[in-house]
Amino acid sequence: MGRVGVVVAVRGAQEAEVVAGIDAHPGLTVVRRCADLAEAVAVARAGLGSVVIVSDQPHLDRDALASIRDAGVGVVGVGTGAGRDRLVALGVPVPSGPLADAVLASATRTPPVLVAPPRRGGGVIIAVWGTGGAPGRTTVAVNAAAECALAGHRTLLVDLDTYGASVATVLGLSDEVPGLAAVTRAAVRGEDPASLLERHALDVAPRFRVLTGLTRAARWPEVTPAGLERLWPALRAAADVVVVDVAAAVQSSDGDGVEGRAPRRDAATACALDEADLVLAVGGAEPPQLVRLVQTLLDVDGPPPVVAVNRIRSSVAGGSPEDAIAAALGRHAGIAEVWPLPWDLRACDAALRDGRVLAEAAPRSPLRRAISSMTAALVDAARASQGASAAVTD
Repeated sequence: MGRVGVVVAVRGAQEAEVVAGIDAHPGLTVVRRCADLAEAVAVARAGLGSVVIVSDQPHLDRDALASIRDAGVGVVGVGTGAGRDRLVALGVPVPSGPLADAVLASATRTPPVLVAPPRRGGGVIIAVWGTGGAPGRTTVAVNAAAECALAGHRTLLVDLDTYGASVATVLGLSDEVPGLAAVTRAAVRGEDPASLLERHALDVAPRFRVLTGLTRAARWPEVTPAGLERLWPALRAAADVVVVDVAAAVQSSDGDGVEGRAPRRDAATACALDEADLVLAVGGAEPPQLVRLVQTLLDVDGPPPVVAVNRIRSSVAGGSPEDAIAAALGRHAGIAEVWPLPWDLRACDAALRDGRVLAEAAPRSPLRRAISSMTAALVDAARASQGASAAVTD
């Protein structure tokens, strides 16, 4: 049996000690001493080694470790103190005994999985999704979250729109605060997601907190699936109801390359739709928006979402617009129930002007009453879905 090839990505004076120890072992050989982590990931993907030895260093996170392990290569850590603690938090074994023995063991077994995510909380997640063309998803998401809080639920609103985050603007919050990007980036580095949420979620009203979105759309690569996977359990633990405002588009992985290797801008949306206990699909009442909504609903895989049609008015849908739109969606998309949200421009303008929710700016607004009724039903449905999923899992 030949020697096991070892890739060394260790920073500082400890590198020479590690290399000497590996080369001194009859069953191991150093195949590459890497200048940085990126080189180690590339070497692992090229199949030039069986185990990578790493120390704590910049850019070492769950995404980098997943890239190494996806190549069928084991990972072993070296370090002391805070560096060792961070490696352990990332799921990297740091042996207390001989390093060579740990390397050999890693080479002969299936690469270990990352540390299990935090314990899943009991809160429900509602994803507010829908068509492109600005049908009012954020308006619905913000006011649905506000109604949850007014109903007595601990509520957390998350802006996960990687194309045009606008929750902070709608609520009159600073759009420069470190929100979603900071939390997901730190979670990937191994920091505790619950502590991150406590630090970065903003209190905007009693029982109502907000995790703001990207300050610039170009920062979307910072919101990775690995970070979100660590975040979902903490979100559920932090609130009774989590409302997630997501972007419209969901492309296939073919659009940007092989899934898991090339980043996808809509990966955050796909993750949220997969994780949600209930998906609310929002479309506009205008004919082009209804066509988009039908096409979106026909492309949905899995359970159909709950559907809300926003800005309903007789000037675009004729007499009895609610009935006409419900009939059209039933005929073309097989949707049995539609939540109609009436056109209420004056109330929406008043809320946006002052950075307030409809319950504050126009409490008697027909739109506010419609969203309130819908939200109560959504929470009940999400809890029922969560209970059904738990029963299946058990």
